[in-house]
Amino acid sequence: MRHPHRRVISSRIGRSLVALATIAALPSAIAAQPALAAAPQAPPDDAPYLNQRLPVSKRVGDLLGRMTLEEKVGQMTQAERGAIDGDRDQITELALGSVLSGGGSVPADNTPEGWADMVDAYQSKALATRLKIPLLYGIDSVHGHNNLVGATVFPHNIAMGATRNPDLVRRQQQITATETRATGPQWIFGPCICVVRDMRWGRAYEAYGEDPRLVIEMETGIEGFQGRHKRDLKSPRHVLATAKHYAGDGDTVFGSSTTGTYTIDQGVTVTDRRAFAKIDLSPYAVAVQKYDVGSIMPSFSSVDWKEDGVGNPVKMHAHKELLTDVLKKKIGFDGFLISDWAAIQQIPGDYATQVRTSVNAGVDMFMEPYSAPQFVETLLAEVRAGRVRESRVDDAVSRILTAKFELGLFEKPYTDRRHAGTIGSPAHRAVARQAVAESQVLLKNSGRALPLRRNEEIYVAGTNADDIGNQAGGWTVTWQGQSGDIIPGTTILEGIKQNSGHVTYSEDASAPMSGSDVGIVVIGETPYAEGVGDVGNGHTLNLSDADKANIDKVCGAIETCVVLDVAGRPQIVTDRLPAMDAFVMSWLPGSEGAGVSDVLFGKRPFKGRLPVSWPRSEDQEPVNVGDRNYDPLFPYGHGLRTRRGHHRH
Repeated sequence: MRHPHRRVISSRIGRSLVALATIAALPSAIAAQPALAAAPQAPPDDAPYLNQRLPVSKRVGDLLGRMTLEEKVGQMTQAERGAIDGDRDQITELALGSVLSGGGSVPADNTPEGWADMVDAYQSKALATRLKIPLLYGIDSVHGHNNLVGATVFPHNIAMGATRNPDLVRRQQQITATETRATGPQWIFGPCICVVRDMRWGRAYEAYGEDPRLVIEMETGIEGFQGRHKRDLKSPRHVLATAKHYAGDGDTVFGSSTTGTYTIDQGVTVTDRRAFAKIDLSPYAVAVQKYDVGSIMPSFSSVDWKEDGVGNPVKMHAHKELLTDVLKKKIGFDGFLISDWAAIQQIPGDYATQVRTSVNAGVDMFMEPYSAPQFVETLLAEVRAGRVRESRVDDAVSRILTAKFELGLFEKPYTDRRHAGTIGSPAHRAVARQAVAESQVLLKNSGRALPLRRNEEIYVAGTNADDIGNQAGGWTVTWQGQSGDIIPGTTILEGIKQNSGHVTYSEDASAPMSGSDVGIVVIGETPYAEGVGDVGNGHTLNLSDADKANIDKVCGAIETCVVLDVAGRPQIVTDRLPAMDAFVMSWLPGSEGAGVSDVLFGKRPFKGRLPVSWPRSEDQEPVNVGDRNYDPLFPYGHGLRTRRGHHRH
């Protein structure tokens, strides 16, 4: 899912259009006397669907039987808040099923109260409809409630994969669920259970790793979001989860993307069905069969089966075989499929063809951020023309309504704010700090350079030592993230200073180094998200000139030299590695940079292990464990250990 960076202006469908279409479908005698065509009545107060003691399936059946086609299609439609905020009555007029916040789409008052007030205002418009079907509000809380300033921001998924700690991932996502639902949204577009097979991908940090077995191990996060039982979804400490992006988005061929200047994101997965099932599909079977994930988001990417000859890729949003035959029928997924950001508009053909193709392929709800009215109008026409069966619409709507009943939204549609006080709390930040410490991967440690001693004179260089925006990465307050002081928390430098009173910081290593015992150089990336971060799209795995210069200066002048890499993926350090005494992959730690210093100073041991293979050069990508002639700089699973408090002699 992406940020609403391109607004597509669409004409809004008015009540008159619906009325005209209805009249046109009637016999002329009745049409001449429209007063005789009875309008749908409001349901009685004792309607079975309003009885919470009845089984969900009975409530869904009763409600579905009362709905007009217009009301059904409205439930299948999701609009971006930016498209409806100026005219919230659209929620009522279109009977919208859902609203979302894209990355960086936030209320003017970006506080817990501001969020809850906004979501509740939208909800009131949904409850003004005839059937009072509550709204589902979705958001990308992909490493904490990252759109909200002040929320706990966890390390990104690739770092969590390095922890090899499924219980910690469960706790992380349970905290994220609590912080998110306390502000209104009941639905998170996460976790990403993609399997990343190429470090040149701009979404590499959203994956837990390159081995599907590791990704499956980390799917405990779904339980953290949703709880262990269906009844847990009604709790203010849980949300509906979304496994994404189904399937193969981390396994696309470099250079295959046709989206703007992207090189690999939204590209083509060229594979056979057997390899696809083993690598790309297996995490989804577990998400469905073990964790009963509530929703799944198809990928922007395409699949091109080798069995029938390469050259005829099919967009995932059009892939009936994989969406309906495999996912819903074979794997047994009974939740609903939510399309990615305007993704159906990448299907070949005109808009009517795109809508028809994706609905018939099995997509249930449509994220059409700025074209919701057009979507409603188009799908209504397709059903009336017989090109989409109403039974397919009924199936989609049943799945969506089931989630709303299970979340308890018919009984408690408005935000339960009781846990708002825990947002960004010391207890939540302590879990994030633990995650940071456990995710640090010690790749080299000559002469026991680490852990450090408190009484040493420490010289720190590098922009990423003291930039919380850089250490949080993309998907932080805005879609792409940004450098600078954008969220509360602790930078890596601040964490080092908490452990030592003898610290000199020089961003460009220009301050004098004489008398320093240890040099720490913090290198890495600046924030990006999705295909914007693809290598070849203005990005590279190679170090910046400034980072290389800092390594050369500090490691050339100070006896013990430690390098930390703050990035969303491995960078090419092959030629600089001999100059380093210790090398640590710090990933994108988020708001709690002090967790990095916890392992540097031996308060916690280094335990992290690489969730991906570390390439020798950019040209070596893709390189994955199990490859023939496998020869990375550091292999998958590599990670040196230290004992707590164990120091150099």
